[in-house]
Amino acid sequence: MLVDSHCHLDFPDFASEIDAVVARARAAGLTRMVTISTFVEKFPALRAIAERYDEVYCSVGTHPHNAAKEPNVTADDLVAAAKHPKVVAIGEAGLDYHYDNSPRAAQEKGFRAHIQAARETKLPLVIHAREADEDIARILEQESKRGEFPFVLHCFHRRRGACAPRRGARRLCVILGYSHVQKWRELAKNRRRLARGSHSGRDRRAVSRAPIPYRGKRNEPAYVAETARVLAETRGVNFDAIAKITSANFFRLFSKVPAV
Repeated sequence: MLVDSHCHLDFPDFASEIDAVVARARAAGLTRMVTISTFVEKFPALRAIAERYDEVYCSVGTHPHNAAKEPNVTADDLVAAAKHPKVVAIGEAGLDYHYDNSPRAAQEKGFRAHIQAARETKLPLVIHAREADEDIARILEQESKRGEFPFVLHCFHRRRGACAPRRGARRLCVILGYSHVQKWRELAKNRRRLARGSHSGRDRRAVSRAPIPYRGKRNEPAYVAETARVLAETRGVNFDAIAKITSANFFRLFSKVPAV
């Protein structure tokens, strides 16, 4: 059994063959998929996809790239949308200083609103963190003092001398999302190094993103099987063990999703 904790089935390039994409995921052994929100404005269409397929669930939120386009989304807005039975997470939200598509102040404002919604709903916050380690860690530390909230670090960089999100992860008990990304060679090397180790005495890994055989192609949930295979090889365990660990982590974090 496998799950995909982070896909984007509402993206335009899936529109013409979404039935086939979901069918391929089923054939690859996936039993649950969470399609992640990037625009609250487009949430109704995303929710409709989750309602269409029994194994598909969704989040609600504004990606940091779009923070300036949705500056007035509040925690109350997110909490209200999260009452739907198919909404199982908040986000993705966070900070992206690589592209800086939105002003950093807007990104931080949005990030904090999403944290508040995660705290109120008890749903996991899907965090996008790119080249913003110190600010991500600062905000998580500040917000954790106002009350705990679950989260997953979907996208993160572990650079030399700047791995603050992982330090925060030890205290705040997060799930780390691993992907097999060879296009960014140093990032792939760091993630492999992280994948071989463990922290806090418990394996808190999940898998997402496109694996190497499909590099340069559109990603889709069925590819999780290949990513899990690479993670199993890196850890020196069999595929079934990785499937069991990552699925258990998924259901622990995304507790609103009915277990298989």
